[in-house]
Amino acid sequence: MKGIILAGGAGSRLYPLTLVASKQLQPVYDKPMIYHPLTTLIEGGIREICLISTPHDLPRFQQLLGDGSRMGISIEYREQAKPEGIAQAFLIAESFIGADSVALILGDNIFYGSNSFGPAFEDFTTGATIFGYHVNDPERYGVVEFDASGKAISIEEKPAVPKSHFAVPGLYIYDNEVVGITKNSKPSARGELEITAVNVEYLNRGTLRVEKLNRGFAWLDAGTSTSLHEASAYVQTIETRTGIKIGCPEEASFRSGFLTITQLAEIAKTMPNCEYRSYLEGVVKEANQIE
Repeated sequence: MKGIILAGGAGSRLYPLTLVASKQLQPVYDKPMIYHPLTTLIEGGIREICLISTPHDLPRFQQLLGDGSRMGISIEYREQAKPEGIAQAFLIAESFIGADSVALILGDNIFYGSNSFGPAFEDFTTGATIFGYHVNDPERYGVVEFDASGKAISIEEKPAVPKSHFAVPGLYIYDNEVVGITKNSKPSARGELEITAVNVEYLNRGTLRVEKLNRGFAWLDAGTSTSLHEASAYVQTIETRTGIKIGCPEEASFRSGFLTITQLAEIAKTMPNCEYRSYLEGVVKEANQIE
């Protein structure tokens, strides 16, 4: 399975912060926002990743992440000259996807909690898997309706009258049919290739799975100034309390078997003296003690 991070858009809701750096490069407490979706994909066992962003912002992502080799992964980059919907990512990255299945994650989505995504990645074979997360304001999102048995029966994009409180967060897993489905999709009234239309097509085919995320799981959409501040406060609270960093791709690569203890130690040595380096050195020390 391959992974795509969609980190485009104008970031208008974060103006004037985005005059300096794109939304996905803004800090979420102690790390760039992009570290969080990158970590989620790595934790899912994905080693080949394509990052899509604007022509203006791509060089900054490349400066930050490089080709991914220092994290034990590979990262390719594609331009999104004009934002025309989330599903556009599959057309932009068609050559990257090739004949593989693919997971798409939005660059401003932060996930933390139980191992809800692990089995979804590991057990995926065909069709599509998306997730349902209980929210207070479902009218802001794509909303899933379930029947009495818990089976998904409809999905609506930002409905005026939501049929449930379960929103679809920005992580989607698809088989290779997603490219053809996207090509056959028509732009919506706002001129975009909607990800909801792709999900509805899988639903109509009977191959869509919707997994409800449990109550102990946190999904943060850091797309506005308020939500960015809330996400930073949340991450700071968890990290201070537990001593474990959220959204640390180097550690995720080590725990996924993409980096050895020796490689992780060498990566830490290349960093200046800072809290992030100290944390990675602590991970190495703890791992050596366990061995």
